[in-house]
This record gives sequence, C-alpha cells and structure tokens, in this order.
Amino acid sequence: MEQHPALEGDTDLKARYIHTNIIARDWRALAAFYREAFGCRPSGPERDASGEWLDRGTGLSGARIRGAHLLLPGHGEGGPTLEIFAYSENAPRPGPGANREGITHIAFEVDDIEEALKRVLEHGGALLGEISRAGVEGAGTFTFVYVTDPEGNIIELQSRARP
Repeated sequence: MEQHPALEGDTDLKARYIHTNIIARDWRALAAFYREAFGCRPSGPERDASGEWLDRGTGLSGARIRGAHLLLPGHGEGGPTLEIFAYSENAPRPGPGANREGITHIAFEVDDIEEALKRVLEHGGALLGEISRAGVEGAGTFTFVYVTDPEGNIIELQSRARP
C-alpha cells in the first residue's frame, strides 16, 4: 500500500514532541485533576514568567503566565508533558466540540475504560459521549469515550485489544 505524502516523515528535520499546552482558568485545580485522574507527575519548578521575551514569542503585550508542566503517564522523566498555564488575562473560548476545527482533544490509553471514566467523574470531569466499541481492521478492537476535564477540555479515553 502506498503511503499518502502527508503521512510520510521528513527525514531532514530532527524533531521531538515535547508538550501540549492547556490555558486554564485555575491552573492549580486543573493540574490537580490530571495528577489525580491520570497519575501525571510534576516536572520541574512551577512557572511564573513575564517580560519582553514572552511578549515577543506570544505576540501579546504585557503577558504573564503561571503554571506547571506535568509528565504524562507511560513516559520517563524525559517524556512529553502537559503544560498547564494561566495568563494574567486569559481570552475566552467557545465551548468544546468534537468537530471543532483545530486541536480538539488529548487522549489517554487506559487498561480499563470504566475505571478511567469513574476517576474522571470523581475528580470533576464530565461525560461528553458514551463508551463505544468497534473492530478496526488490522488494529484489533478499539474502545473509546470522550469526556471533559473540569474546565471543558476534551479527553479521549481509549483502550485497544490488539490482534
């Protein structure tokens, strides 16, 4: 099978995925949710940053961010993080939608969908869809559900029984 050009990697550029950022209304509470629901662990010191360098990089004026990086489960100390920040002035956003253009969700592979869903709900998250299962040719049985964290960010919980 020929691979689509958009799916082929560029071998000339060395790149490594390092983090996904969530801008939170309450970064401490949201970080606590990801620690308690998924076992994310703090990485490095809490951040409190401002200055011309931040304004230049973000294209904002007078920006100040506070927050923390959390190591994602299943990766070691050098693995990717979830960067949870709050700006001194956050801009509002529309509500969540699985079909909204742009980045819409993060996903966690879990060994027990029902238990993961229970933990999300216990720690302030909400159910967005319902648990769904399907066989995916060549990939096994795929089970997933969309939920939200306490601030409405979509999370996909998934498990897969591989062939």
